[in-house]
Amino acid sequence: MNYRSNLEKSLSEGRFVITTEIGPPKGSDASKIRDKAILLEGYGDAFNITDNQTAVVRMSSLAGSLILLQMDMEPIMQMTCRDRNRIGLQSDVLGATALGVRNILCLTGDHQSFGNHPAAKGVFDIDSIQLLQIIKNMRDAGIFQSGDSLLGKRPCVFLGAAANPYADPFEFQVDRLRKKIDAGAEFIQTQSVYNIEKFSRWMDDVRSQGLDKKVHILAGVTPLKSVKMAERMKFHVPGTDVPDMMYEQIKNASDPAKEGYRIALQTIRELKDIKGIHGIHITALFWEEIIPALVKDAGLTTRI
Repeated sequence: MNYRSNLEKSLSEGRFVITTEIGPPKGSDASKIRDKAILLEGYGDAFNITDNQTAVVRMSSLAGSLILLQMDMEPIMQMTCRDRNRIGLQSDVLGATALGVRNILCLTGDHQSFGNHPAAKGVFDIDSIQLLQIIKNMRDAGIFQSGDSLLGKRPCVFLGAAANPYADPFEFQVDRLRKKIDAGAEFIQTQSVYNIEKFSRWMDDVRSQGLDKKVHILAGVTPLKSVKMAERMKFHVPGTDVPDMMYEQIKNASDPAKEGYRIALQTIRELKDIKGIHGIHITALFWEEIIPALVKDAGLTTRI
């Protein structure tokens, strides 16, 4: 079988995959991405390049993805609908795939009011579900959203989306997952998992509808580095559920970073045992240096 990317190949062959995140810098220094990539090489199957995450201006996800490709590492290029209309998004798909990008993660995007340009005009011409469908039609049917035909080569791309098991109303989240799968999502990266019990209930619903057979689900893991970070994730990040007991463990620990690492390691071990989970997505915010140890301590085979 001809796979579009190594990520697709690993997932299709039943391997428990690891993806991690590389946030582009707030400047034009390519070495900022290269340094993180060197640190993470061999500890992930593919690497998310974020697209102006939290609505803060950074180097473009397309440029960051190209830097990884030049290092023979596989990017997952994030695309958000906040900053570009359907013309710009489709143009970027053509450009990215022409340069060799083979994984795209479709996101609606954080509202611009949360970022460093709150007066900016959010585009939101389409949402992530519509973007998935548009790229799928470009790839499979050879047509743009307008109905016009692509000329020449179609984009060859493995499509992903995000899912939040903790968003309200809880009972609607599996329906939204189904819509993303129907629109073209082939892999899913979830919101950071802290409340395992609630995440397991969401996965029960996912399995009961057979959705785990239709899409590859990667559970999000974000280690808590400090009390400040735990407070931010618990009280200020919408759609994140940090249990009271976990928060108290971090708050009362003599070494919060060490305790956060222990909790992340335990979370990975528990996630590996949940049926329907095909991998993990590690987002170690400004703490990327722990990822190699975390992967090894969790008993996950390195990719070196």
